[in-house]
Amino acid sequence: MSHRDLITEWFEQYSNDVYNFLVYYCGSKDVHDLVQETFIRATRGIKKFRYDSNPKTWLFSIARNIAIDQARKKKRRIQPSSVAFDETYMGESSNNPESQLIENERVRYIYQQMMTLRRNYREVLILRGIEGMSIKETAEILDWTESKVKQTFYRARKALQKRLNGKGEISYGS
Repeated sequence: MSHRDLITEWFEQYSNDVYNFLVYYCGSKDVHDLVQETFIRATRGIKKFRYDSNPKTWLFSIARNIAIDQARKKKRRIQPSSVAFDETYMGESSNNPESQLIENERVRYIYQQMMTLRRNYREVLILRGIEGMSIKETAEILDWTESKVKQTFYRARKALQKRLNGKGEISYGS
């Protein structure tokens, strides 16, 4: 399989995941250019890809670096006030409109509180808690040790719970 075919296959498999990651990471739904740039850089760097790791992990690493570069170019911090949360990321809820509204507001509040945390806390919460990445995959993406991922994820959950006033509104796997 050629490199071009491989990137095309990965785009079909992972572009939605990369998009979702960037929406959470940047706090905006306007990340289509960043997704495109992720796959352009992947195409340019495919010869550096180690086939012993997961392509999704590699693509998330590229996307993260692009998002950081973009924030630096704009000379601004990723702001929680710029968050535009898409209801498609909220998971399942009841068909009752009132229940849906309450659930949407709860999730939006949790997300807004998460965006006020330190960047490394947000990153590990997005990757482990929202994207469901393993400890190993998260460590590869963030270029951390697995023990740092575990420790930071634990601290990030505690910090988020504290911001949520100990209501226990979140529940992430270990």
